[in-house]
Order: sequence, then structure tokens, then C-alpha cells
Amino acid sequence: MTTQTSGTARPRVMVTGGAGFVGRELVRTLRPHADVQVADLLRYGTPDWLQGDLDGFTFRRVDIRDVDDVRSAINEFAPDVIVHLAAIHYIPECDADPANAVTTNVTGTVNVLSSCPRGTRFVFASSGAVYKPDEEPHRELTSTVEPVDIYGLTKAHGEAYVHLIAADRDLSCAIVRLFNVIGPGETNPHLLPEVIAQLRKGPETIELGNTWPKRDYIDARDAAGGFAAAALGKNAEGVRVEIVNLGSGKQHSVDEILSTLRSTVGLTFEVRQDPKRVRAVDRPYLGADISRIKETFGWSPAHSLQDTLTRLWESPEFVPGLEDRLITRPGN
Repeated sequence: MTTQTSGTARPRVMVTGGAGFVGRELVRTLRPHADVQVADLLRYGTPDWLQGDLDGFTFRRVDIRDVDDVRSAINEFAPDVIVHLAAIHYIPECDADPANAVTTNVTGTVNVLSSCPRGTRFVFASSGAVYKPDEEPHRELTSTVEPVDIYGLTKAHGEAYVHLIAADRDLSCAIVRLFNVIGPGETNPHLLPEVIAQLRKGPETIELGNTWPKRDYIDARDAAGGFAAAALGKNAEGVRVEIVNLGSGKQHSVDEILSTLRSTVGLTFEVRQDPKRVRAVDRPYLGADISRIKETFGWSPAHSLQDTLTRLWESPEFVPGLEDRLITRPGN
């Protein structure tokens, strides 16, 4: 992994939302190559790995909705690179409280961008949810950006501000459109934690919503590797804002995931559809073409679906309280 910083100095990298699902893996990936600070509100509580003596990085509690708090943190740490992961990612939560989703995902992004010193490298965690539904893998420069939910809309707005503020503040930026991340340590009640939580109770039948939609599922370690490559890499000559997809490049339906889980870890169970868990709006297909991130930053996924599901089953690492939320709440 090469860095954009000349000489022998290690780059200083701030990771907003660094206490989260992908953030934890990103910190582990970056530590050998950079001086890292985690900036996080800890809205899900303090994870074990952030308690006690910190191993090779620093931490500061930051609320990205508070511009003065953001400016103080950035001025104090003086990062060369900011990887902006902090956001409300869970779609039902965005739908239930759109005002907070906009304040966090849009205003929070503007607060971080506008606080960047001139020349900072800024990596924005966007989402495949910005794309208009399509049966073909989405491509960054040709697929239509037309989100169908509040979460995707906030990420599309965030992208627009990256383009506007990058030129004004002379920032080198990468917009990374992340697809569905899976693995141990999830902080939100998404599909795979829901499946694992139910199966840990030992039932012969589990209850889910729609099982036919296809998604691109990427291991959290691969997601971290992609963000690290964008953070420590360089844009193509003359490109101020790079846009890349970050996924596995493969699509699987929920039914296919469940079949793989059965065969990989030797489980036997049936699935029953629970109408309360069916989303009112559900994309039939969300897939990523990942050619561009390979060409631009030299990144490729390293972990198979079978490997990820085995690791998730053996050690799901639920955050405190998440398993109870998974079992009792409607919607996947």
C-alpha cells in the first residue's frame, strides 16, 4: 500500500465514525501505515476495543452535527487525510427520522468538509443506494444517480457538496460508493445479523421479509481495505474528485445467502415470510461494477462469501443490546 505523503513522514488520518462496523476494521488496516485518530459520537456505546489503553491510535468524541466541535477536533489533530464514515446508515432509521438523517448525513458532511484545511485529502463514504434501480451492475460514470429512499438521497446530497467544496478548498477527494457490508461486529439490525440472531436461538424456522432481492455483499475487512486504498492513494492526474464503487462485484439473493449459510456451517432451517418485516420499498437488484476502484487505487476483494459467513456464524460480535433489537423489531 503506497501513500500520497512524500518522504518518510507517516500521514495523519482522521476516521469519522471510526468506532463503527467498517471503522473498526479500517483503523486496524491503517495503523501500520499512518497515525490514526478515531472521531466518533459513540451513539451505540463504547465498544470493547475503544476501552482502556488504545492500541496504536487516538480517540476523540465528536458530534459531526456541531460544526464548532468538528473544527476543534480537526484543528487539534491536523490530519492529512479524513475518511468520513460517520452517518446514519440504517434505512428504516432514516425513514423513521428523516430530519436527523439529513442533519447527520448532509449537514454533518458539510461541517467536516468546510473544516478541512486546504489541501486535505477527503474520502467520503457514499453508498450504492444513490443509484437508480437497474438490473445491470452499476457503473460510476454511466449509471443514473437517482436514489429511491431517504438514506440514498442524503448520500447523493453529500456527494454534491464534496464536488462543490473540493474546488473551493483545494481538496483532493474520493467518493466511495459502498455496497452491503457483512461480517462480525455489525452495529445496525441488518439482514445477516437478523438471520444469525434468530438461528442462535436454535429454531427450525426463521422469519424474514423479502428474500428475493439481490445485493452485492462485501466483507467488512475488504471494505476497510478499499477505504484505506482510497485514503492513502492518489487520484488520477488532473482529477480532483474520484468516484469509485466498493463491493465484491458479485450479487446474491437472500435465498442464495441462506443456502450458502446452510451448506457452509451445516445448518438446517426453513424460512417463513413475516409481513411485518417486508419493506414497503425494496430494490430488486443492487450490484457493483468494481473495475474502476481496481484501476484507480489497485484494490480488489480478498474474502469469499463462504469465508465471511463462517466467521460471522462463529463470532458475530453483537454490540450490547443489538441481539435483542434484532429479535423483536420488524423489518430487515
